[in-house]
Amino acid sequence: MPAPIRLRELIRTIRTARTQAEEREMIQKECAAIRSNFREEDNTYRCRNVAKLLYMHMLGYPAHFGQLECLKLIASQKFTDKRIGYLGAMLLLDERQDVHLLMTNCIKNDLNHSTQYVQGLALCTLGCMGSSEMCRDLAGEVEKLLKTSNSYLRKKAALCAVHVIRKVPELMEMFLPATKNLLNEKNHGVLHTSVVLLTEMCERSPDMLAHFRKNEKLVPQLVRILKNLIMSGYSPEHDVSGISDPFLQVRILRLLRILGKHDDDSSEAMNDILAQVATNTETSKNVGNAILYETVLTIMDIKSESGLRVLAINILGRFLLNNDKNIRYVALTSLLKTVQTDHNAVQRHRSTIVDCLKDLDVSIKRRAMELSFALVNGNNIRGMMKELLYFLDSCDPEFKADCASGIFLAAEKYAPSKRWHIDTIMRVLTTAGSYVRDDSVPNLIQLITNSVEMHAYTVQRLYRATQEDISQQPLVQVASWCMGEYGELLVSGQCEEDEPIQVTEDEVLDILESILISNMSVSVTRGYALTAIMKLSTRFNSTLNRIKKIVSVYGSSIDVELQQRAVEYNALFKRYDHMRSALLERMPVMEKTTANGPTDIIQTNGEVEPGLLEARPTPSVPQPVSQANDLLDLLGGNDVTPVIQTAVVTKPASAGGELLDLLGDLNLSGVPAPTAMPSVTQHFILDDGIASQPLFNDIATGIPTMTAYNKNGLKIDFSFERSNTNPNITVITMAAFNTTEADMTDFVFQAAVPKTFQLQLLSPSSNVVPALNTGSITQVIKVLNPHKQQLRMRIKLTYNHKGAAVQDLAEVNNFPAQSWQ
Repeated sequence: MPAPIRLRELIRTIRTARTQAEEREMIQKECAAIRSNFREEDNTYRCRNVAKLLYMHMLGYPAHFGQLECLKLIASQKFTDKRIGYLGAMLLLDERQDVHLLMTNCIKNDLNHSTQYVQGLALCTLGCMGSSEMCRDLAGEVEKLLKTSNSYLRKKAALCAVHVIRKVPELMEMFLPATKNLLNEKNHGVLHTSVVLLTEMCERSPDMLAHFRKNEKLVPQLVRILKNLIMSGYSPEHDVSGISDPFLQVRILRLLRILGKHDDDSSEAMNDILAQVATNTETSKNVGNAILYETVLTIMDIKSESGLRVLAINILGRFLLNNDKNIRYVALTSLLKTVQTDHNAVQRHRSTIVDCLKDLDVSIKRRAMELSFALVNGNNIRGMMKELLYFLDSCDPEFKADCASGIFLAAEKYAPSKRWHIDTIMRVLTTAGSYVRDDSVPNLIQLITNSVEMHAYTVQRLYRATQEDISQQPLVQVASWCMGEYGELLVSGQCEEDEPIQVTEDEVLDILESILISNMSVSVTRGYALTAIMKLSTRFNSTLNRIKKIVSVYGSSIDVELQQRAVEYNALFKRYDHMRSALLERMPVMEKTTANGPTDIIQTNGEVEPGLLEARPTPSVPQPVSQANDLLDLLGGNDVTPVIQTAVVTKPASAGGELLDLLGDLNLSGVPAPTAMPSVTQHFILDDGIASQPLFNDIATGIPTMTAYNKNGLKIDFSFERSNTNPNITVITMAAFNTTEADMTDFVFQAAVPKTFQLQLLSPSSNVVPALNTGSITQVIKVLNPHKQQLRMRIKLTYNHKGAAVQDLAEVNNFPAQSWQ
């Protein structure tokens, strides 16, 4: 049989193929020839055939039929055969195939071979694809080679030991004695692999971490090695762009980060060397930037001095001026992580961060936008909002929804005045168009409602804006609601904040009617406009007949939602006209009891279902009574009252305007009270997309807010309100904040009180606590305390964080005296 072609010839032949089919034909022909040679047990050319097979495997063609041939080559005495055999084993075998177990004895023999290169092949193969069974059998041989004086074998044995520890963590202690002298080696390859091994051991075992910190005094050794690298002169063997062995420096810095985290002594021992690295490393080359970045991460993770942290943030600030987009992105991401702990230091680089909003790269713009919002505070709110509004005006559509929501939240939190707040909102509504999220509209309406002194100014501004453009759906929805509520202020021209304009009743109705018939108006917007027209029937005097005509026309609309509203409004005119003025009276000031909706809502205006005229409520997490009653034994004994779960139900005021019975939803017997949903007619007439008057709207002044829980990055605050009809009822608003870098999902808050109290939990605003304090969850707790006793409460918290389920109990006994007296 003729000798098979060489590997070089096969590569040259395959490269001449013009099409995929031609290449496939060549491969199949060669595979057939290789199979024939394998069947004939041709030992002469087995090595050549396996090498060609590995090349085909690299091209993506099946080569599994060569697995046993690899084992035969490994068993050969020739080094060239062993080399190809081990390479084939690493590429074609893995621990999922039982064939690999046949190699165990060969590897064991080769680990004890007299030639270091054969031992090196065996170590590489074991470290690459060794299964847990192989690692258990061969760990002893690896440990022996780790103690040898041969640096070539020690570096390979260290990497193999890393693989063994990953597969069989309980074998970690076997390698502990061998690590004592590893860092005394002068060979950089051994030092590098030793640091990798020590890092793996510290990450996987807290006991090992404590051992290396105290018994082995690892930090001083690492500091000495790092100092020698910085101070050493030019070494052609290790020099990369003028820096001595940057790969080893980076590995040492990562290990120092692990050793110094939450440890004062270790952190103090490495402060000086970190300062030297930060100040002496050359930044003109990317190699130096990599070392500086690792240095910054280490400084931020350990308990470093404040001056060192400022130095680290200044390094990130210099990164923002770098021409490399990757370096700028890394700097922005790192600053975003540190802005909560070192806010003032990051503020110094605010102008550079804002300049990144103009970058062409979308990833950099997004990070810069997120960091800009994190930097907003009461002192810079005006300047930052000016920059962010400019960004909102010019940014890509994909940024507008997030940017608008961020501006709304920042303005709500830090607004210097009501007028500035409303002007900012108006600017966003006219700029962001229909990208403003649905949850923003009811929040803005609530803000306007609560700004009593600004009603005339707001409705005048909104009227002017709708005269210019009725295509922006959120703007039109807010404007329609305001014109319906405060139409008489618009017509009267009483506006002290701005130059008043003369508007007639017919002009207001013209605008609203144009919204109704516009092709750009979606069903939700038309509902707002029709309800606004209906409200104006009690606010305008001379246009009642026109209003009746408009409403009656839409009684036959093809839009079922609009038709239903019109029919109900017609019935109100004809049958219940005596109730109309009471039902359509101005909305009271609304107290905000829930935080702004989650920032991950992506649905925009105009894309809701036609039947949803009211504002979309914040997603809530149902908490079954059985789950809540699991807390009955938390305070001990039988003196605990069960938790009464209720849904948040919007109740319309009666025609006479009587106050709601505040204890109507609080079943004192301990059984969940049935909740009756309001009728469709009442819901449509009164809500108009906004929640009706809350049960508790008299904020108890003088009761300080308290922190009930602060642990593992989760903070629970309680704020207090007192009912103005029953002083025995205290309303506690629970707010949950998350300072960690990952969201807390499936969050459930439960509470229990002693038997002398009655407790009721309303539905939470969400079940996700956003990371980095970018939002919160709120939940209302109503407590009846008829005997005016000191309030005690046991709380239970469950949530998922970074893939792990977390559950914790806490007792709250430090309630302010004003909350229960």
